[in-house]
Amino acid sequence: MNGAPNGPQTVSDVLDALDGVIAQALQTGSRVGYFAAIYRKVTAKVAEGIAGGFFDDGDRMQRLDVAFATRYLSALALHQHGGTPTRSWQLAFEAAAASRPVVLQHLLIGINAHINLDLGIAAAETAPGSVLPSLRRDFDRINEILAMLLEGIRRDLAEVSPWIGLLERIGGRHDDEIVKFSIEVARSEAWRFATELAPVPRDHWGGPIGGRDARVARLATVVLNPGLLTVGLLVIRSRESTDVRRIIAVLNQVEEPDLQVVEMRVRQERAPTD
Repeated sequence: MNGAPNGPQTVSDVLDALDGVIAQALQTGSRVGYFAAIYRKVTAKVAEGIAGGFFDDGDRMQRLDVAFATRYLSALALHQHGGTPTRSWQLAFEAAAASRPVVLQHLLIGINAHINLDLGIAAAETAPGSVLPSLRRDFDRINEILAMLLEGIRRDLAEVSPWIGLLERIGGRHDDEIVKFSIEVARSEAWRFATELAPVPRDHWGGPIGGRDARVARLATVVLNPGLLTVGLLVIRSRESTDVRRIIAVLNQVEEPDLQVVEMRVRQERAPTD
């Protein structure tokens, strides 16, 4: 079952739930709103694609979107009510209470948990067994939407983090996860994990999910504490806005990708190379 009994059942429900998370974050000044803001943009674009026939199977994409979002929303609710979500999400939520990470770190550890852990699980739930391969193109499309949105975020963050451009110049000298973090790699790993889960009965998923969560949590730790790059991040942080509400507003205004460009890029990535 993709939607929990009291959870979202449609993409519209997901948008409403994310609006609630963002509204609460704006009210309380919580950095939880950073990831929620970009996730809402991805979800809105998925909704547009479903309505416009962009995906191979709109009904299936709605089920995937609901299953995917339910994992995030359930983890957040569990954390807010004193429970213990997956370690990957726990690290992200704990970091949201800390002022030291730069905005990009907050976003990347949320993306890390949701793509590297949740997406593979949601894909296997939506298209179990031999059905999974038919999901691949739509799986790639939703990931490309996120990748293109992240490109826009990196540009627009300069408004609240004027020295964020230093990150790539500093990081170019080091092999650090925060610089080399790749949606393409995360997507490939998420698909590989989905192919691992899909043939297995769901009551046997606990072990693989636990092992995957541990690996994803280790990556989150590296993103938060990237070795030699930490000093550079502290310099960037010293010039970054501390106004959480303003940062959420900037993230809310990031331009959404054009679906035709998304499709073009997905086809280019899947085209055979010489």
